[in-house]
Amino acid sequence: SRHDNFFELGGHSLLAVQLLGRTLAVGLKFSAADLFQAPVLKELASKIHFQRQPSVPEAITVQATGSQPPLFFVPTGSGDCSYVLSLAEKMDVDCPIYALPWPPFNEVCPQTLERIAAEVILAIREIQPRGPYRFAGYSSGAILAYAIAQHLLGLDEAVSFIALIDVALPANPSSILPTQMVREVLLDSFGYLDDESFGVLERFAGQSSIAQLLEKAKQVGAIPFDRDLHNEVLMYEKTAQFQRALDLYNVPSLPVEIHQFYAKRPLLSRRARPRRNSMGPEASSPMRGWDRVLREGTIHAIPVPGDHVTMMDVPENRRVLARQLSMALNRSLTTKASNRFR
Repeated sequence: SRHDNFFELGGHSLLAVQLLGRTLAVGLKFSAADLFQAPVLKELASKIHFQRQPSVPEAITVQATGSQPPLFFVPTGSGDCSYVLSLAEKMDVDCPIYALPWPPFNEVCPQTLERIAAEVILAIREIQPRGPYRFAGYSSGAILAYAIAQHLLGLDEAVSFIALIDVALPANPSSILPTQMVREVLLDSFGYLDDESFGVLERFAGQSSIAQLLEKAKQVGAIPFDRDLHNEVLMYEKTAQFQRALDLYNVPSLPVEIHQFYAKRPLLSRRARPRRNSMGPEASSPMRGWDRVLREGTIHAIPVPGDHVTMMDVPENRRVLARQLSMALNRSLTTKASNRFR
């Protein structure tokens, strides 16, 4: 009802992103900050603005105001930008913050990272028509942030800040098929199960599709039996398409500086070994392999407590990441200002 509180009903960051995305699609606009400040529907209604439905997927407003240029966050390799809400809440920056959407994926024409970047830029330019631009991305989605920067630089636009949050640049193309890699990520998400149930899923995973694995997870109790899996199947299938685009992307050397916020500890799977998609010396190096395409002096490596997951999920670690990211963002403005007066 109009007196219900979004968070008391079980709302959280991921559901907040879904809510913001769905309301944008029907022309209703408000920010994530509005939702956090007015979680009761009756109060939230007064903050909502009606606008024409956008012709391209629109960025989600996380923080609406600020005197500095906007910071655009890129979704992860699974299209998830819910991490932005909890991270931005702890940041100390005087700028608007937006979470960028994935564009609709074309089922007929195979996606490339360059094509995805070009479509995402349409949403960026609705907000900021000209540079300098500032980007941040987490996990493999951070490589999309780099591809967006590449595209903008090709258009003679300036990119003044790129933050990559724990993403490794593998030395060699992955030998694992994208769908297989997505199945492994999905399987690891069930690491909390007892040994017997996890073993059932692990044996089943090698010979199943993503949809079949999700159905099997429902049968063993890993997923509520009454949950509709349609949207999850689509999400994992899009993740596989995005992974395929990553595998095809030839990462260029760009005239930019990057900030690499790397997790101090390796991510272990349920099988007590590093995940196969993060194996190799680049996964343990603070540079995360980016020194192969960029000069060492242009990479600012900053450690964050935790592993790839807990650096974002554990509140104490997330606070450290937010503080370090804020400092880097503010420092980049100070450095550029001082360079102009030299």
